[in-house]
Amino acid sequence: MNKNQAEYRIQELSKILEQYNYEYYVQDNPSVEDYVYDELMQELKKLEAEFPDLLSPQSPTQRVGGMVSNQFEKVSHVVQMQSLQDVFDFEQVDAFVAKCHEVFPEAEFSVEPKIDGLSVSLEYHDNKFVLGSTRGDGFTGEDVTANLKTIYTIPLQLKLKETLPLLEVRGEVYMPREQFLKLAAQQEENGEQPFKNPRNAAAGSLRQKYSEITAKRKLDIFVFNLQRCEGREFASHSETLEFLKEAGFHMIPDWKLCHTAEEIREVIKAIGESRQNLPYDIDGVVIKINRLEQRTLFGSTSKTPKWAIAYKFPPEEKETTLREIEVNVGRTGALTPVAVFDTITLAGTSVSRAVLHNQDFITEKNICVGDRIIVRKAGDIIPEVLRSVSHAEHAEPYRLPECCPVCGAKAVRDEGESVLRCPNIACPAQLHKQLVHFASRDAMNIDGLGTALINLLLEQKLVQTPADLYALKAEQLLELEGFQKKSAENLINAIEKSKTASLDRVIYALGIRNIGQKAAKLLCDKFLTLEALEQAEKTEIAAIEGFGETMAENVYAALHDASVKNLLEKLKAAGLAMSYEKQEVLSDTFFSGKTFVLTGTLTKMKRAEAKQRIEAAGGKVSGSVSKKTDYVIAGEEAGSKLTKAQDLQIEILSEDEFLKKL
Repeated sequence: MNKNQAEYRIQELSKILEQYNYEYYVQDNPSVEDYVYDELMQELKKLEAEFPDLLSPQSPTQRVGGMVSNQFEKVSHVVQMQSLQDVFDFEQVDAFVAKCHEVFPEAEFSVEPKIDGLSVSLEYHDNKFVLGSTRGDGFTGEDVTANLKTIYTIPLQLKLKETLPLLEVRGEVYMPREQFLKLAAQQEENGEQPFKNPRNAAAGSLRQKYSEITAKRKLDIFVFNLQRCEGREFASHSETLEFLKEAGFHMIPDWKLCHTAEEIREVIKAIGESRQNLPYDIDGVVIKINRLEQRTLFGSTSKTPKWAIAYKFPPEEKETTLREIEVNVGRTGALTPVAVFDTITLAGTSVSRAVLHNQDFITEKNICVGDRIIVRKAGDIIPEVLRSVSHAEHAEPYRLPECCPVCGAKAVRDEGESVLRCPNIACPAQLHKQLVHFASRDAMNIDGLGTALINLLLEQKLVQTPADLYALKAEQLLELEGFQKKSAENLINAIEKSKTASLDRVIYALGIRNIGQKAAKLLCDKFLTLEALEQAEKTEIAAIEGFGETMAENVYAALHDASVKNLLEKLKAAGLAMSYEKQEVLSDTFFSGKTFVLTGTLTKMKRAEAKQRIEAAGGKVSGSVSKKTDYVIAGEEAGSKLTKAQDLQIEILSEDEFLKKL
């Protein structure tokens, strides 16, 4: 194929693929199977690789940038991206409509859902997407073009017959609820602080340094306003919405034209009633004068237009009766009170429980069993008790039990903490979670021993402590439902293999409070053997760099606890190596003396291996980002740590860049 033929085919493929993208992402009505799309995309990539000078920024292959750095250069908005005046009741809506009708008795209004996301500007020159920016302060935003290209509902080329010299539109980038829940679960699994709500998740995802990460967040956008246009004239907002839909944009849904305050009220009510069934968050309804010339005459303040308002939905709150307070015991012994109340419906789902956090929270809100309480969903997701409305007769303020409700051990509250804990590491309530932690990848790494199987082993009383795992026989497993000969042998082999785990993994597997992988390794670097560690004084442990008095106290108390000593003896008797080989740290490397933070999921090595490689090369690995951090290594689905690093202007390394440094 010569260059002219390649150019024609590239243009043809680009047009076909953009149409398929539009059908799939905007119309939700794909006309071809995925494999057909994939074959055409591969053909286009191959041609662009063969003829690189024919690669266009608008090519469908450029939607997901590789690891292109985005430094967020400043963008000045020609048309100010204003905010809206908020109103909170129908009386204020009526007053706004009446004020508009005083000037223009025939005025009509566009009434639209207010998407809860991040406002952006999209700019097109000659029908091609050239610039995307955040709202910023309304006058100046940030260039996030590369990241916006990863949103498939943003057309790279307008679907218009005529060519417009300039078109700028405004839209709201959001994260669908389902995607938000998946991301939050992944962040928790990675040890990250999860985003609080879909809006924060959308904002954090759009401001990623690497567009590849943004692409994995699966953001979406609704366009809701035409900012400026050269080559076309419009008389009304509704006319611009129809035009932008024709141009290929993913448009704000369910908008209505209204003439009276009564009509507007009905639309607001309808949108409010349907909001919980939507796959995305809305936090209100926008009411705008429809005629553009009337908007111009009304004008604006320095911050808000006078021709529009935003009716904000109040957080849904409901009253119910608190029937009891359950106390759950976690892996670290934390006693967590949970309110159990008469079932109510909030944000479209049935709710009957909410965490009460700790005794301080209960005391502050003066909560008693039997109270009438007010409950809402924080961010429309997590149930929370707001306050007590009234007490039942003879009600008494609730106090957490002085002893663990499961094993009876006297609960303790450490100085400086608000959490009450069961100190008994052998507490049955803690056992299940301890076993899950013990078998986890970063601890003893027993492949195949998951939550469901641990439940089964506990129910059948085959396991009472982690040491009992090493006494299991394949014959016992074959008597359990779901086990075949091969699966039983695999689990026994995985348990046997875990006996070779180094001492730092065993210490981490014990689940000592505040002692993570790094702390366990530091302990073993200092004391080398279990015997030396058991004989260490608190002052010696506290002297380890990175430790403090609380961590030293926890280690000392655990290793001198009778139940823990008994467990360690059983593990030694079962044949665990309990050995540790101190790694020789390299000096004078890129990593020497520098502090690194890992965030997100690494695809080419496990996080534990990455930590080990950094430390072996003379670097340190921290669990949190601060001004002392030198580099953040960002894997897939990176979250709040990456955002904080960007705010602190800390250098970010992709996984590939990290591997090159190694």
